[in-house]
Amino acid sequence: MTEAEIARFLYHEARLLDEKRWDEWYALFTEDALYWVPLTRGQPDGIDHTSLAYEDRLLLQLRIARLRSLPPSQQPESFSQHVLQAPEIEMADDGTGAWRTRTPFCYAESRGDAMLMLAGTAEHHLVREAGATKIRLKRVNLVNCDAALPSIQLFL
Repeated sequence: MTEAEIARFLYHEARLLDEKRWDEWYALFTEDALYWVPLTRGQPDGIDHTSLAYEDRLLLQLRIARLRSLPPSQQPESFSQHVLQAPEIEMADDGTGAWRTRTPFCYAESRGDAMLMLAGTAEHHLVREAGATKIRLKRVNLVNCDAALPSIQLFL
């Protein structure tokens, strides 16, 4: 994949989230994928350390189902906007079809009169499976990950 193709893929992923196209977004992940938001800087893993989010496909599917049902935490409903800088390719192995990217971002989440603003970097581990680009890992490193954050309702 070219740098432009990877950038388009990541911009598309953010758009799916902002437009709440959950099924299309979920389909971007491999069967063994993880969505991870560490609680501390440089956190080595999400198994032995507490995280803001550490979700496999099953947990992602459960959270999507909860969001679709518009639970009390979504009254009024939340909306998001991802603003991404150009992704940087940190590792590329065209032979195996694997890439690692780093994308600085700003994230806004609104619910009623409240607005949550976050910034950080998203690290994606991308692979090619059956001719399609898939996410094996999405790690979201928030600038203020160790702050007392309010509940993040949607996906970063």
